[in-house]
Formats: sequence, structure tokens, C-alpha cells
Amino acid sequence: MKFLIVGLGSMGKRRIRNLQALGHVELAGFDIRKDRRDESKEKYDIEVYSDFNVALNEFCPDVFIISTPPEFHMKYAFIGLEKKVPCFIEASVVEADKILELHNIVKDTTLLMAPSCSMKYNAGPMKVKELVCSEVIGKVLNINYQTGQYLPDWHPWEKIENFYVSSRETGGCREIVPFELTWLSGVFGQPEALACSKAKLTNMNANIDDIYHCLLRFPEGVLANITVEVISRPKATRELRILGTEGEIVFSADENCVRYINTESDEWIRFEFDTGTVEKDYINPEEPYIAEIKDFVNAIIQGDKNLYPNTLLNDYYLLQTLYRLEELSETIQ
Repeated sequence: MKFLIVGLGSMGKRRIRNLQALGHVELAGFDIRKDRRDESKEKYDIEVYSDFNVALNEFCPDVFIISTPPEFHMKYAFIGLEKKVPCFIEASVVEADKILELHNIVKDTTLLMAPSCSMKYNAGPMKVKELVCSEVIGKVLNINYQTGQYLPDWHPWEKIENFYVSSRETGGCREIVPFELTWLSGVFGQPEALACSKAKLTNMNANIDDIYHCLLRFPEGVLANITVEVISRPKATRELRILGTEGEIVFSADENCVRYINTESDEWIRFEFDTGTVEKDYINPEEPYIAEIKDFVNAIIQGDKNLYPNTLLNDYYLLQTLYRLEELSETIQ
């Protein structure tokens, strides 16, 4: 199977590592930036292209891995549709209408268009889902969640004004809200937007709101207060607290653990996780991303789209939730 990685930024290079870790050797990359092409060729020993059409004609890929900035995801996904090439698509934040259009075209076909859902493969969220589904804290009532990392630390090797997360449409917080809702909706169901306040609290060189406070309601009346920000420093943070009728669950990425307590226990029961393999200048381990790509490839091989746990339609619904939150938002001056 021949994979063309479309976009050789940080995520594109991560996907090369993921595929190589799985034993795939027929890889090529496309990027308009020479520095990214040169780095990928030298570091990963793959063929690289500056012209997408040349890559198509010379390399003849079987699969696209679309790791461009979000505003180009659908451009290449629709080329994949035209060529009948399955696509893995990184997290999206724009062009929801095109995502829905693509879903409607491929939904009754075998062509797999797989939007990323990396957090579903993270050990913490997986354990949270297991505990919630086993009802160790009874019925879930309320969720409080904060996640964030100082935006200039996302890519310490480049200025944020050269990175798409500094722009209004694809800004850091705006991108991370649906990224987090992807795994949360897999645990609690599709959310309803109730209220939102957002602001720019720092003087970082980016035309974005750097914090979103979101109030949502999940099925069965579960309330959630979710804070997404790009101001936490010197370290990233991810802390979740779930209150239930019989106890509570806490997920702390800061401590690499999930713990719970309920009315039948006198103390917290802890589940600790290894930090995994973390590439230099990255904060998240490689293993969840490898597992995600493994399921994507397996779904292609088996011809069964249900083997991959996310859909374009789910992405569309969550982007509608983001847009509704923004409509409801009070921008703090």
C-alpha cells in the first residue's frame, strides 16, 4: 500500500513516523515548502514532491494522509474522492458544509474518508469511557474539564504568526474545542451548546481568542463546563472531573492517571499510565496516533468503514456545536 502524506508540517511528519512504526515503507510526501521537504527526506528517507500532480502521476498513491492546515483539508479530500483514494484527514475546524457534502457522497460507498480522532486512543480517555460505561459512579451528572497549552510552545521551532493556529478562522482554541468534543461525544453523546464566553487575555502575536469557556448539555441532562485555552505555561494541562450520583472520576494528564471514588469505597482507586514515546519538541506520546493510523489502514484492508471510530458526519455535528457556541458567545473585552 502506497501512502502520500499531503503536508509535511509537524502532523505530517508524525504520520510518517506512525506509518513507519507500523512497517509501511512505500511512503512519499508533498509540501510546497522546501525546508519541510528537505527535512522529511533527510530524516525519514522518503521521496518528496513540490508539485501535487507530479506526486500523483509518478508515485501513484493508494492512500492520502491529509496533514495540511485545515483550510486545505477538503481540497485534497475531494481530489481523493475523484481518484477513489481513501483519505485520512486531520482535525478540521472550517468548511463544515463541504464536510457534510463529502459525507453525503461517500456514505453509501466503500470509500473511506476518516477524520482524525486521536484522543479516542489516549489511555486516559479510554479508561474514562470504560469507567463511565460500567457506571462505577452511577449516573453522570456534571463534567468540568480544562485543557490548554501556551500557544507559542506548540511549535517552539517557529514563530506563531507562521503557524495556522494564529489566524482567526483556524486559531488554537477554535481548533481544540471540536478536537476535545470528538472524544467527549464518544463517551457522553452529542452535546448541545448552551453558552460561551471567549477572550484574548494575553498579548501573544495572534489574532485569536486565547480562551473559550463553554457550557454544554449532553444527553440525559448532563451538564459540562469546558475550558479550552492556549495560555497555560510552563506546562500543558488537561484535567477532567466527572460527578455522578454515586461518586466521581478524575482524569489528570498532568499526573498521567485516572482515579475514581464512590460510595462503596473509602479511598481513591487509581489507574496510572506510562508517558509513552514522546518525540523531541512534542508533548503527546506517539502510541495513540499509531493506533489510530493502524485502525484506519485496517478498515481499508478489511473494506469495512465501521472499523474506524469516527465519521465525517460526526465531525460536521461537532463543528455545528462549535459554531453555535460562538454565536452564543459573549466576547470579554
